[in-house]
Amino acid sequence: MKLSLKTSLVAAALGAFALTAASAQAADDWWPVKVYDASSGKNVETTYSPLEKASKPWNLCVSFPHMKDSFWVAVAYGIVTEAKRQGVNMTLLEAGGYENLPRQLSQIDDCMASDADAIIVGPISEAGLAKKFEESIAAGKPLIATVNPVKEAKTTAKMFVEFDTMGEQTGAYLLDHLKGKPANAVAFPGPAGSGWAEAFYEGFQRALDGSNVKIETEMFGDTGVGVQLKLIQDALQAYPDMNVIWGSAPTAEAAIGAVAEIGRSDDMMIMSSYENQAMLDAMNSGEILGFATQYPVLEGMIAVDMAIRALEGKELKTFLKPIPDMIAKANADKINMDLVLAPATWKPEYSVTAE
Repeated sequence: MKLSLKTSLVAAALGAFALTAASAQAADDWWPVKVYDASSGKNVETTYSPLEKASKPWNLCVSFPHMKDSFWVAVAYGIVTEAKRQGVNMTLLEAGGYENLPRQLSQIDDCMASDADAIIVGPISEAGLAKKFEESIAAGKPLIATVNPVKEAKTTAKMFVEFDTMGEQTGAYLLDHLKGKPANAVAFPGPAGSGWAEAFYEGFQRALDGSNVKIETEMFGDTGVGVQLKLIQDALQAYPDMNVIWGSAPTAEAAIGAVAEIGRSDDMMIMSSYENQAMLDAMNSGEILGFATQYPVLEGMIAVDMAIRALEGKELKTFLKPIPDMIAKANADKINMDLVLAPATWKPEYSVTAE
């Protein structure tokens, strides 16, 4: 049963592009799109379309963990694009890193104290923010959680991918690439306690269970490239037989330079558990095997639409999930990249004024 699951994951990753249409849609014309509706507790594939336009220029306040990489820039692009399309105001705040939970708590307080009508959060920690979410909802400000998992805390609506599924997709693809050959991996899941890092890693481990790939160890840390580079350098010294580096997008970005510096670019396999612009460039140049995607631009867009629906009392699906894909050279031309990354020339905008 396990083998058939891994086989199906590879097939899904490289052939069944549930989220993409026959022809790619531009970011400002992204509907309808297929997602999972998990509002009932089960994943039900459904087709999602946003409102045509907000009924008034609502004020949205957004807080992200950081804007240090193009992943969160992609989510921001989705937020900004949809806020402009629907004609609402938006203010974006960022906490500066996953170690800065107190700052995000303070930012949500600022949102509640402002004239914001609704709050959108990419949460640093579900447990750390649960009480603040309840306060926002009690104050009459809908609380929308996006990207990072919120499984138990109260929200008005939420959207996040099953990170273990993404991790399992990367592991299944690695096994398919190795074709039975043994390998030694070191995993760099991301920040300990974030929830999403542990989930990615759980899926990766599940895919490799019973295989010829040995996971030497795991090294958790913030997703800054500098932090990841130090972890990778330590691992390369401690585990000289490692030939697979698996982890976050900043991990993979740091790994490219680290292995080149010691002359191991040819024999080291690098994989990212999620996407950013550097991963796309690195995949195209052959520096990494590939990466999983949860369509972060889409997650930002839908978060805005959820907030507006909640404010206007429109039909609201309270729990949606993107349908993830694995992106490699074999299928990159079939993926709607407009829903994966912001345009390379786009500069982050921290406010939108309704016109």
